Amino acid sequence: MSKGSLEGIIVLDLTRVLAGPFSGQILADMGAHVIKIEQPVKGDDARHMGPFQNEESVYYITNNRNKKGVTLNLKAPEGKQIFLEMVKKADIVMENYRPGTMEKLGLGYEVLKQTNPRIIYGSVSGFGHVGRYSRRPGYDIIAQAMSGIMSTTGWPQTGPTRTGTPLGDVLGGLWLTIGILGAIQGRSVTGQGQKVDIALIDAAVATMANISMIYLTEGRIPKMIGNRYESTYPYDSFLCSDGSCVIGVGNNKLWGLFCQATGHEDIEKLAIYKDTPERVEHHEELKVIVEEWTKQRTVADVVKTLLDAGVPAAPINNIEQVVRDPHIAEDRQMFITQHHPKAGDIKITGSPLKMSGTPVDLSTPAPTLGQDNEEIYGRLLGLDAAGIEALKEKKII
Repeated sequence: MSKGSLEGIIVLDLTRVLAGPFSGQILADMGAHVIKIEQPVKGDDARHMGPFQNEESVYYITNNRNKKGVTLNLKAPEGKQIFLEMVKKADIVMENYRPGTMEKLGLGYEVLKQTNPRIIYGSVSGFGHVGRYSRRPGYDIIAQAMSGIMSTTGWPQTGPTRTGTPLGDVLGGLWLTIGILGAIQGRSVTGQGQKVDIALIDAAVATMANISMIYLTEGRIPKMIGNRYESTYPYDSFLCSDGSCVIGVGNNKLWGLFCQATGHEDIEKLAIYKDTPERVEHHEELKVIVEEWTKQRTVADVVKTLLDAGVPAAPINNIEQVVRDPHIAEDRQMFITQHHPKAGDIKITGSPLKMSGTPVDLSTPAPTLGQDNEEIYGRLLGLDAAGIEALKEKKII
């Protein structure tokens, strides 16, 4: 097996629940030596969140593969000293506490960089470490609400809608990963580490993309418009005889191909549909025309007919259909089976990273609580069995 692209990078992962652990997992998938540090006895909050298999949290397992797991009480003076000794040997520290927490512990970035000037300090929080809202608590739903995502998701008659996935957390985790990777490259130039400060709200705002630009350019506040797209049409979901599909006519060429494939050559050149702005303006009547065609056909028939004609189209899958899709599950290996020491065989989401020279290795399941205390404290800090046992008795680990 080829070494990962982050081989040799040591990460101390203090993060909990989703955004931070998701980021740490990406680094681990790419070969970084990620040491998950949890509170003794309790561990990561995610260990107590469902679903469960054999009393083990699959929520936790999903976001912590490929990591080593240790316990450490950072509130105890001896625990802090152990952590600082680990920082001396590490490349990256990751945390997602509320801003100010690490400083109260005496382990903020200013302290850690004195211990190790090359340390990269990656933080993800609700509102970031700088700004008037920095001390506010932050969760995925808070980021989706305040960023504008919920105001443009759903239909006018249903009200603001949170996306079905924890989009704010996932985006925060992705941006933290990007920042850390940039800091690793930056360190190779300057020789110095730095702090990476990611806010869930910032990550969610960045996702608004062209929606924000509509207001910034036109002064118009975008509203909830269902599955329709502001900038082109037909680009929407449509009812079929046995379900629903999406069709993405993104330009005039595709409009022509769509009309020819569906027998609508008569409207292709009409002035009210000829160009994209006109089709967007007349989207309501155009949806009726499209659905008169789709409702007479199955999802599979609609999708095949349009794909054969070169028009983007897809079924709207539920998760069972996603898991059973051979391209996603088999060809792209987006669902893999691991054997966990307590949960047993479990299927988890794979990695989107497909790298030819340094492929990701997803063979190691998430650690049980404190699973690697002896290995990590022995190898990294040189503690013997008696020293490790003494730390356990004092509830330091």
